[in-house]
Amino acid sequence: MVVAQRFGAGHRVLVTGGAGFVPSHLIDALIARGCTVVAVDNFVTGSKENVTHLIDNPLFTLVEGDVADGLPTHHPAVAGRFDAILHMASPASPKDFTTLPIEILRVGSIATLHLLERAVADGARFLMASTSEAYGDPLVHPQVETYWGNVNPVGIRSVYDEAKRFSEASTMAYHRYRGLDTAIVRIFNTYGPRMRPDDGRAIPTFIAQALRGESITVHGNGEQTRSICYVDDLVRGILLLLDSTEAGPINCGDEHEMSMRDLAETIVRLTGSSSTVTFMSRTADDPEMRRPDLTLARTQLGFEPTTPPEEGLRRTIDDFRRRAI
Repeated sequence: MVVAQRFGAGHRVLVTGGAGFVPSHLIDALIARGCTVVAVDNFVTGSKENVTHLIDNPLFTLVEGDVADGLPTHHPAVAGRFDAILHMASPASPKDFTTLPIEILRVGSIATLHLLERAVADGARFLMASTSEAYGDPLVHPQVETYWGNVNPVGIRSVYDEAKRFSEASTMAYHRYRGLDTAIVRIFNTYGPRMRPDDGRAIPTFIAQALRGESITVHGNGEQTRSICYVDDLVRGILLLLDSTEAGPINCGDEHEMSMRDLAETIVRLTGSSSTVTFMSRTADDPEMRRPDLTLARTQLGFEPTTPPEEGLRRTIDDFRRRAI
């Protein structure tokens, strides 16, 4: 299936959390199409460095604000009508689950409702960035969109899991009962340049440790698996969904699955590090396995990830070296 480009030159797009890792790459791609992009971020986890290269671009505006408090409509760029609203804001790393739990819950509930109302007022397409965490510690593998998940609603990770599940329910309610043009993308483990080195996720942690010659700390016995998707592939999938008329949810990621032990050893090899792999206690509710079923993304969007893991990891390592991490 071929999805025709729907958003480009002449269209205004709002991206929440725009200074974050994935959203900043998404903004690059939207601007390359000729879209005018307004990014809103409160910089709790986002970094201005991620969008510094866009500051002088007339198609880009960065606005500081917390979308859980409502959009800062006093800013003229925010006051104007949007053709599409991409809700990408939320702390999303394991470290954030314990340090920013209330912020995660607010952006996944109050902010989502604010933005859905704005999308209705503007007649905009609303794209919700959800997560593979909606599946919890899955009992079905690979995970298909029809699987309801295995989530601990009161565990440490629940603030993120349940916030995203609430966002999904809200988005579908507005789609069904308000006639809003919506889309939900369930994002699987993504990596690439601009990741926070200290965010607690495996790839940035392993790379930073390897470049410093420290022990690579793997949780549990390292046999738990993840599928890893390079950020350029994810962005392409999100844009295909945005351009389509699909409501979703639709998985977006890469089917290449590897154990945490193999991932750590691969990063040691690619960095040329002398680091050794050590093991530590497993975190609560850490999923045993995670891999998307991409059937829907392939058939409905024509999506196919193309970046081999070692190539993507090399690019990410080069970025960490450039930033002297």
